[in-house]
Amino acid sequence: MKKKILKKVFLPLFIIAVFFFTLTCVNFLDYQKPISFDKINQITFADFRGLEFFQKSLYGNEHFAYVKTTIDYEIEKDSIKIESFFHPSSSYVYNKKAFSNDLLRHEMYHFRITELYVRIAKNKIAKLIKPPTEKIKDLIKETEKEENNFQIKYDDDTFHSYVESEQKKYEKEIDSLLYLHSKFKNPKLYINEN
Repeated sequence: MKKKILKKVFLPLFIIAVFFFTLTCVNFLDYQKPISFDKINQITFADFRGLEFFQKSLYGNEHFAYVKTTIDYEIEKDSIKIESFFHPSSSYVYNKKAFSNDLLRHEMYHFRITELYVRIAKNKIAKLIKPPTEKIKDLIKETEKEENNFQIKYDDDTFHSYVESEQKKYEKEIDSLLYLHSKFKNPKLYINEN
């Protein structure tokens, strides 16, 4: 008898908890497909459609945002397509009344970092001669780890954009490195040509 009551009570609670957890990962109620890096200058805080139910502040500040970016790739016979994407339905701004160009700029530099590591991965792959698929996948995984470490360091050093001098320093460094790797701007890289 107790098991039946427990099932009737906990099953709906479990389903509700899973629903809210899923909604915080991807807001499928207001879904917008991922945006590629070539459209970065069109992104505004209106594109941050994710929901956050649990976190109310970051280091005591209610003025914060979270951006979700990924490195996606598709390996074909003679080429690989590697791109960086911004995920609107997984990115959020906690206090929508506190929009700030500085905060948006900080979040978009996270996206630029992802693009930088996409280009670094393409540069590494371009140096390989007839690389096997597994080697390419391993190289991309390694690059994703490097990108994640850089993202953490960026947030730590800039204190999530609040240390303006560090923010400016990172902007110059990231912009310079993107320019240095501009040869790898095109998402598609031809391989196995030799």
